[in-house]
Amino acid sequence: MKSSTRFFMTTAIAALTAAIAVAQNQDLSSVQIKTTKISNNFNTLEGQGGMIGVLSGPDGVLMVDSQFAPLTDKIVAAIKQITPSPIRYVINTHVHGDHTGGNENLAKLGATIFSRDQLRQRLASPNPGANGAPGTPAPAAALPVVTYDQKITFHMNGEDVEAIPVRSAHTDGDTLVRFVRNDVLMTGDYFRSLGYPNIDRANGGTLQGMLDGLAQTIALCGPNTKVIPGHGATVDRAALVAHRDMIIAIRDKVAPLVRQGRSLEQVIASKPTADFDAKVPSVGTTGDRFIGQLFAELQSSK
Repeated sequence: MKSSTRFFMTTAIAALTAAIAVAQNQDLSSVQIKTTKISNNFNTLEGQGGMIGVLSGPDGVLMVDSQFAPLTDKIVAAIKQITPSPIRYVINTHVHGDHTGGNENLAKLGATIFSRDQLRQRLASPNPGANGAPGTPAPAAALPVVTYDQKITFHMNGEDVEAIPVRSAHTDGDTLVRFVRNDVLMTGDYFRSLGYPNIDRANGGTLQGMLDGLAQTIALCGPNTKVIPGHGATVDRAALVAHRDMIIAIRDKVAPLVRQGRSLEQVIASKPTADFDAKVPSVGTTGDRFIGQLFAELQSSK
């Protein structure tokens, strides 16, 4: 990997790690939890971090993701406004702390945590920091108790909930969670409706895996399916297709520049995302990040 690419990727990893660490320890007392009824017995919770899904009913609560640890009390209080039933299961969609930070607290309340095998391993043995220092393992109680690498199904509250592995997309431990009767798909961060995609190569994410995961999700969408991303507004199949097509279009602009031997700085200066910048909500710096990820991956496959 060229030095500019290595610097870019190291900086991006350090920024992500630092942001999660700060969020885990910052004062989140002003954060409010927003509850949105999606359909029947399924709600989403928004606070700070990844989207939470809540399936409720007499069999107990199944959650998707847990946001940051300091928000657990507020999240639990919001769930109690939906149902008096206990939280029985939590499915983690991927390893990042804004989706797994509340695991330990919820486990201590009696919830059983589920995830892909790879996610548990990355929580237990995280990547080194940007300075090469060893990563800090998650507490034992935060680690998923049940892991899988094939589809598993929960049958509860009149619903069939499918935890479906998505291979090496945003990370190498992603899960698509499908609520069959509610016609809802939760993607975690291999699909976000805010900003450009984020391929976390340091945690096993790949461009092809992300495209395959999006295709897998599109194939499960019917005309009324609600697609709930890891971050951002709920969308439909058409928006998912447009997102997939955008990735391909940007890839097809970056790839020939990589083949020509252009540097990362030259590729970014060519503005390969220009056709989409006005259409993507909350772009911020996510465009340059995504170009850097594409550049690194396309270079590695030359």
